[in-house]
Amino acid sequence: MTYSPQMALTLLLIIPLIAAALIPLARKVPNIREGITLAASLALLANVIALVQMVAAGARPELMLGTFAGYFDVRLELEPLGAVFAAIASSLWVLNSLFAIGYMRGNNEKNQTRFYAFVAVAIFAAMGIAASANLITLFIFYEALTISTFPLVTHKGDAKAKRGGTIYALILMGTSLALLLPAIIGTQVIAGTTEFTLGGVFPEGTSTVATSILLFLFAFGIGKAALMPVHPWLPNAMVAPTPVSALLHAVAVVKAGVFSILKVVVFTFGPSVMAETPMSTVLAWVAAISIVVASIIAMRQDNLKARLAYSTVSQLSYITFGAMLAAPMALLGGALQIVMHAWGKITLFMCAGAIYTIAHRTEISKLDGLGRTMPWVFGAFLVGSVSIIGIPPMGGSWPKFFLMAGALESGKGILIAGLIVSSILNILYLIPISIRAFMKPPADAAKDAKLAEIRKQHRWVIIPPVIAATGAFILFFYAGAIADFLAPVMVPETLSAAKEGS
Repeated sequence: MTYSPQMALTLLLIIPLIAAALIPLARKVPNIREGITLAASLALLANVIALVQMVAAGARPELMLGTFAGYFDVRLELEPLGAVFAAIASSLWVLNSLFAIGYMRGNNEKNQTRFYAFVAVAIFAAMGIAASANLITLFIFYEALTISTFPLVTHKGDAKAKRGGTIYALILMGTSLALLLPAIIGTQVIAGTTEFTLGGVFPEGTSTVATSILLFLFAFGIGKAALMPVHPWLPNAMVAPTPVSALLHAVAVVKAGVFSILKVVVFTFGPSVMAETPMSTVLAWVAAISIVVASIIAMRQDNLKARLAYSTVSQLSYITFGAMLAAPMALLGGALQIVMHAWGKITLFMCAGAIYTIAHRTEISKLDGLGRTMPWVFGAFLVGSVSIIGIPPMGGSWPKFFLMAGALESGKGILIAGLIVSSILNILYLIPISIRAFMKPPADAAKDAKLAEIRKQHRWVIIPPVIAATGAFILFFYAGAIADFLAPVMVPETLSAAKEGS
């Protein structure tokens, strides 16, 4: 059987599903169970790399999965934006799997087999979202992602986990059924299609009132994007084990949300319709306010994971902000933010997990002097923080530049103030964590000294965040290549002009 684009798209879904089926069979042999997880993640990454190369060469791999209700196609088609999302999720699945082995074993977590199996199902859903050819297909995989991650959020099984999981499910399922589904139906009624089409699907002369209503429904119906006020599911989901938090914030869930926002703006509305839709300006302001407000809330959190959770709410709004501006530079900034935030934030969450596994500390106020015992962990945390803040030479600096340029390009330069204020707040709530770990004396030096021996037993919660921090740095030098790869869908007018002039 030849390895064709159709085969590659099939494997995009089949590989994680096979892993999900095999993992329970190896539940009594942890080494084999986790070997299956790692093998599947590496196989998926290799397959995605091949697909990225096809897309870079101009191909748009397609695969028909079936027909829904005898009318709507459930179909895959991979374009540059989807390929980037697939590359992020597959590469970070490898890294998160390595970290999960160290964390789950190091903390003697229960139900580890169930954990690995549902992570694989979540990756399957994320791959389906990345390659969705239309809104119907996107909706199916979007719901599958919510369902598959619910057992991960409630993994611990205690009252706190059940409460967090209930909020998680109610908000995500509620917004998708009450807002996203009506938006998809409205798009079908007005445009006559739910297919993703470069430049948008709405016919000329479509009422701006209609497009404004639909844009509002999409923006808040895609609850995984965590735009305020539909964000509470995200901090409440922090009751889950840290590898789940990393999965939610960097690998699959929130990235699926903001990817869907960008996909809808670029392929359903199109830049020209967005420019004429008043709601886009309103939502750009909502995103800018969310960026600042979530940063202020993050500053007040002493629990490390809670602070990182509100940081994610803020950082996700950068992507929605870029999408609502809809200018080419802003769209590129939003897409780059998906990439850079994924690597920066997974670094921070894995560091939080390493701190908990080795020192069993969750509060920032109790981290004084710990950097002397765990220099690699807090060094990686500092690197991830600098990337999230957006300071060169870290990958996170490029999205800020593109978003600011996009705000000027769209005539909404005043909104740059939100990005600047947020960057200052990021410094205030992230950098002091590393400062107190490295610079302040430990509260109990004798107790911290014993952690050096404990640390040697948990190298697999230390190595992954160091790798992730290195990736966040290296990506600074590849932002141009990523932007060029995305240009055919993000700035098609620019490319057309260039072709006409040559």
